[in-house]
Amino acid sequence: MRICAAMSGGVDSAVAAARAVDAGHDVTGVHLALSRNPRSYRSGARGCCSIEDAGDARRAADALGIPFYVWDMSEEFADHVVDDFVAEYTAGRTPNPCLRCNEKIKFAAVLDRALALGFDAVATGHYAQLETSADGTIEMHRAIDMGKDQSYVLGVLTQEQLAHSLFPLGDTTKDVVRAEAAARGIQVAQKPDSHDICFIPDGDNAGWLAEKLGPKPGTIVDEDGAVLREHDGAYAFTIGQRRGLRLGVPADDGKPRFVLDIEPVSGTVTVGSREALLVDALECIKPLWCGAPPAGTLDCTVQLRAHGDEHRARVTVSPGSPVEPVETVHVELIDPASGIAPGQACVVYAGTRVVGSATIASTSRVAVH
Repeated sequence: MRICAAMSGGVDSAVAAARAVDAGHDVTGVHLALSRNPRSYRSGARGCCSIEDAGDARRAADALGIPFYVWDMSEEFADHVVDDFVAEYTAGRTPNPCLRCNEKIKFAAVLDRALALGFDAVATGHYAQLETSADGTIEMHRAIDMGKDQSYVLGVLTQEQLAHSLFPLGDTTKDVVRAEAAARGIQVAQKPDSHDICFIPDGDNAGWLAEKLGPKPGTIVDEDGAVLREHDGAYAFTIGQRRGLRLGVPADDGKPRFVLDIEPVSGTVTVGSREALLVDALECIKPLWCGAPPAGTLDCTVQLRAHGDEHRARVTVSPGSPVEPVETVHVELIDPASGIAPGQACVVYAGTRVVGSATIASTSRVAVH
């Protein structure tokens, strides 16, 4: 096949491209220029869109002997990922920009361009596995290396997108990938993994949002509505946050307090006990199914953050009606979860298979007796 290998400049995408070459495919390396103002150098393991990364990707392609191009996706990235991130925080929600990038950029804009140019599939360095079922459906499963599994952030992919995707690393471990890169003479064999949000390379999300949005004063209150202090912007807080609240006055029981709710219009941030964070039901919207949507009620597991635990759950899909055409997903959590925020993704699993994902619109707290 003609394969477009997305090469970030890291070791995973380099080895994924190498494995595609070894499999006999006609491979072309493509680096995505996502930042309008890329930094010359990354800061440690933060970020993945620097000029240095583009150079690393080019050198890896040279080592593999494959053509290499840079595609400027900065406008699409700004529109679909960065602006979405700002809008979600402004609305008091907690988005996952990596998931949105996979949905809108890597497996939409890039895949569309690749197919238009005559490529058969896009290969990436994500850790996930693809299998073809007896009826021809392409199934996505968790990676062998659960410590590196990235199926959560790929849960937005549709059947058509999966049919044109390759994940060559799903059956291996990170140690093997690094050793393989070193054996091939790929210079990024020991390069640190990127983490956090690539367009906020210093990791200061609150500071970055403050620069974009400016001060939006509000108050932090307890569950009884008593004002504990003022703040400069509700966007600096997330559900479940404990650190950085600077409340001064301890709780009556002396225990730590956590962010329970964010009201974006008034800027009110409500804090309370750890126990009050527990939720046992979710209402989700904008579902994206990797294959056929669940029929009736599905006993399954769900994952609610990128490297979070699995929770046993029952999922019921409401397909909508002429009166209310929006498809919604109700999730009953048999294992309650803590610190879950609207805007996060709920990814549904049947065993290791990814069924699909939906965006959390609201949560229901566990009743405290």
